[in-house]
Amino acid sequence: MSASAALATLEREVVCCRLCPRLVAWREEVARVKRAAYAGEDYWGRPLPGFGDPAARVLVLGLAPAAHGGNRTGRIFTGDRSGDWLFAALHRTGFANQPQSVAREDGLALRGCFITAAVRCAPPANRPLPAERDRCLPYLARELTLLSAVRTIVCLGGFAWDASLRALAALAAAVPRPRPRFGHGAGVAVGDYTLLGCYHPSQQNTFTGRLTEAMLDDVLGRARELAGV
Repeated sequence: MSASAALATLEREVVCCRLCPRLVAWREEVARVKRAAYAGEDYWGRPLPGFGDPAARVLVLGLAPAAHGGNRTGRIFTGDRSGDWLFAALHRTGFANQPQSVAREDGLALRGCFITAAVRCAPPANRPLPAERDRCLPYLARELTLLSAVRTIVCLGGFAWDASLRALAALAAAVPRPRPRFGHGAGVAVGDYTLLGCYHPSQQNTFTGRLTEAMLDDVLGRARELAGV
């Protein structure tokens, strides 16, 4: 089976997942009640698979879908402010063919990059529980196995950093001891991969200047160089 076909099979499994009752209830309630600004839209209201280039050498890992972003549009980081920042940066650094991601059929294509999340359902208050993270980890591990060309993982925030280390450990990679700590610009080799830390492009970070466009571009540029894209 080709990587594309195997990823499509995994995508179908992810979309049907109902392993976490709390997340299922929340994502479906949000999709039913809706935000007033999107009252006329049909919400996705299901788990989100990763998407991008099956031959990617860089994987970008986020925390979880936004309630009125990916949970609405059906694509991770699509239709919210965090995604506006991320896709603009991916375009500036040559990973995306356009600087915006607003809907699944908007023409966006990624080159050399695949985007996914540690948790596939929108969580209440953007805070998944440890048990919910752990139930989702096998999906990330399988993506890493299928994306055989990936060599660099960009972790958007400490939650994604921790999830990457756990997924790689599940794949029998030798995680360094003491356990590497997250930080913006942090880098560590784990088996065949290099993890890069980056502050999450949330409004809390971008509005305050904790994360700037230049900082995000720098991490993505390093990821490109390390992966040989």
